[in-house]
Amino acid sequence: MKHIQRRNSADGRNLPLALLTLAATALSCLGGCGSSPAIKKAPQAEAPPSVQPAQDKPIVAEPRVAPRVVEQPPEKPSRSAARNAKDYRRDAASHLYAQHSQHIYKGRLPPMLEAVGVLNVDIDRHGSVKSVNWMRAPRHAPQVMQQIERMVKAAAPYPVPQHLSQVTYTDVWLWHKSGKFQLDTLTEGQD
Repeated sequence: MKHIQRRNSADGRNLPLALLTLAATALSCLGGCGSSPAIKKAPQAEAPPSVQPAQDKPIVAEPRVAPRVVEQPPEKPSRSAARNAKDYRRDAASHLYAQHSQHIYKGRLPPMLEAVGVLNVDIDRHGSVKSVNWMRAPRHAPQVMQQIERMVKAAAPYPVPQHLSQVTYTDVWLWHKSGKFQLDTLTEGQD
């Protein structure tokens, strides 16, 4: 029996399979250079390694770069007909929801939240943010405070307060551990 096994190896019957495996491994390694990290299947043993599907375009490796935030030119701000800070608060909350729709918590909030903060926002007559001041800061979650401040400033320009030379509005930020939020002005409630 040992003689037969050696004979099979010696006469070259396993040689094509070994070469095919070696070629498939080499193609797999070369195919992985510069392409996406998707797992590529090695060709089956029945098919020669030179048989590949025709491609219209060669695969070109592109360097992976972190996505850049491209600032778009500022849009002309909408107008608010609010005559006081309380009325303006609803316009500002709607504006924030529109600007950060992907961060809005949908539905009723759970009883426990990561953070609750009360923020004053000063808006000038052009809809620009003059300042943000915490009335009740969630100091146990400084990353949440920073994120909220960034979101408020990034949403500028706010609706222009037509009947006010400037406005300071106050809103309560209800922050869920998922990184999504609701504003008390537009909240869907809490369990």
